[in-house]
Amino acid sequence: MGIRGLMSFVEDHSNEFFTDLKLRDTKIVIDGYALFHRLSFNSNLELRYGGDYDSFADIVQNFFESLFACNICPYVVLDGGCDISDKKLTTLKDRAREKIQMAHSLSVGGSGYVCPLLIREVFIQVLIKLQVCFVQCFSEADRDIMTLANHWNCPVLSSDSDFCIFDLKTGFCPLNSFQWRNINTIKGTQNYIPAKCFSLDAFCHHFSNMNKALLPLFAVLCGNDHINLPIMETFLSKARLPLGATSSKGRRHHRILGLLNWLSHFANPTEALDNVLKYLPKKDRENVKELLCGSMEEYQQSRVKLQDFFQCGTYACPDALNLGLPEWVLVALAKGQLSPFISDALVLRRTILHTQVENMQQPNAHRISQPIRQIIYGLLLNASPHLDKTSRNALPPQPLAFSEMERINKNIKTSIIDAVELAKDHSDLSKLTELSLRRRQMLLLETLKVKQTILEPIPASLKLPVAVSCYWLQHTETKTKLHHLQSLLLAMLVGPLTAIINSPGKEELQEDGAKMLYAEFQRVKVQTRLGTRLDLDTAHIFCQWQSCLQMGMYLNQLLSTPLPEPDLTRLYSGSLVHGLCQQLLASTSVESLLSMCPEAKQLYEHLFNATRSYAPTEIFLPKGKSNSKKKRQKKQNTSCSKNRGRTTAHTKCWYKGNNRFGLLMVENLEEHSEASDLE
Repeated sequence: MGIRGLMSFVEDHSNEFFTDLKLRDTKIVIDGYALFHRLSFNSNLELRYGGDYDSFADIVQNFFESLFACNICPYVVLDGGCDISDKKLTTLKDRAREKIQMAHSLSVGGSGYVCPLLIREVFIQVLIKLQVCFVQCFSEADRDIMTLANHWNCPVLSSDSDFCIFDLKTGFCPLNSFQWRNINTIKGTQNYIPAKCFSLDAFCHHFSNMNKALLPLFAVLCGNDHINLPIMETFLSKARLPLGATSSKGRRHHRILGLLNWLSHFANPTEALDNVLKYLPKKDRENVKELLCGSMEEYQQSRVKLQDFFQCGTYACPDALNLGLPEWVLVALAKGQLSPFISDALVLRRTILHTQVENMQQPNAHRISQPIRQIIYGLLLNASPHLDKTSRNALPPQPLAFSEMERINKNIKTSIIDAVELAKDHSDLSKLTELSLRRRQMLLLETLKVKQTILEPIPASLKLPVAVSCYWLQHTETKTKLHHLQSLLLAMLVGPLTAIINSPGKEELQEDGAKMLYAEFQRVKVQTRLGTRLDLDTAHIFCQWQSCLQMGMYLNQLLSTPLPEPDLTRLYSGSLVHGLCQQLLASTSVESLLSMCPEAKQLYEHLFNATRSYAPTEIFLPKGKSNSKKKRQKKQNTSCSKNRGRTTAHTKCWYKGNNRFGLLMVENLEEHSEASDLE
């Protein structure tokens, strides 16, 4: 984020550049991207199992409750899609490679920081639940944050070193010194959060009363997310940058200190820039000057007035308006009802598929959800004629082509994917919201290859996850086993259990059963965190499921939610799902787990019955029979789908550990298997 090395440099001079704050009774503008990363990585959360979203949601809630207790009014500003100019592409690729290396490290028992796939969506759901004001910018949010904070004369909360460059009236509070877990009290009545505030005046004073206007040039010379010109090494090697009296720490701090001391000798940016260019070959000067000036503009006031959005609900971004996108799309993006993934696909015809803690030896987990993305791309094909010029810069001239940045082994690659051409009434994005609920729901379920009747017994909040699970089960490359499906469905019970426990109208017996089952789930979750080794194949299978859920949600959002959006905060907990897998493989049965809570048992049966007819039949067979069937199928080259869903409800059950909820009635399956042998 921002200028690498600058944050640690200013923190090394904390006594000189920072003032202590007792933060209370104020508005504060929060960098949402920085906050959810900070809370993910600095709260002792488990990152190997694909996300403990319930624990993360609790931490986010605790954070904002601390602000409320001190009468601090938060306004969260989230980054949107990639910049139209695509100038951060190199930085994005570098970060994608770093993320792959960290994901690999986590997958083999090492350390690393990789945000779970759905962390942003969970964060937004918590903001909505707590009624915290937030906005999603059309592209990068830094300038909009600075402009809003100056308009309201309030501080910014972030961890991005770019905020050491912006001229903020009330200053910048770094997240790592924001002690929200340590609320203090003045005179026993007034709560406050201890914090530190970066002082730009003190910073410039330290460097010979340097002109603040020189700092954007310092940022681009030092190298930030937007610019990193190799030719600038020529200037840095020739300029003999003065270090001054202050000691430096490492090569990066050495460069920062030298640049600041050198720039402090100039009265203004024009004079300083002219002196920079003197060190470069004449043939390069004009081009470099144009690039540097363009990058320095990123530190100027934004034309977007976020206060209008927070006060009146209107979001006007000139860059977005110039693209001629439908009004409903712009509103949905600003409200976080559409993901930045959608705006990237719209504007650049390029998307980034984020790596998870998965098996690096296998194809990346997002391959399974590619057909869903192709439908999304099909819906976005004809959004606006103004987009053609923009997106064609990133792609060869192919009318249906979108590019995807994805993991290949332990590196990144850009693949070209064709959108699916849809019916005429689905191909006009501006009129997509005018389609009837039935038509939109039909398109969603057809994409997921699920019949609507299957979902009828399912609670509204779980219809989309169940439909996605049916899609996931139909793809044989997932190598899903029975205990994987069982674990996922059991974890989906957490939300309904919480509702039973918190419902005042429930009988004591029902509530006690729900509490016992919930406590058992928590025990499994804690036990899993205490050193259970990661099963890479299982992790990969659940990463595939999360990818399906993510893309299923994005398609559902684009179609204006024909199915209710699920509560992700109580839908999937990686530690719980992996722990249940281990228990089901060992000795525990689904029936014994659910015996303490009849309501949960009934819901599980509905979930299982909805998904089982979409699963390959062999996952329900005893292990020996499953293996022999696979051999027969390989010999005859027949598809397992022939036998799908051909059982009856009253045939004899085969029991394993008294577990009748995870196994289909195999007597009929064996008959079908023998019949196909005869064929």
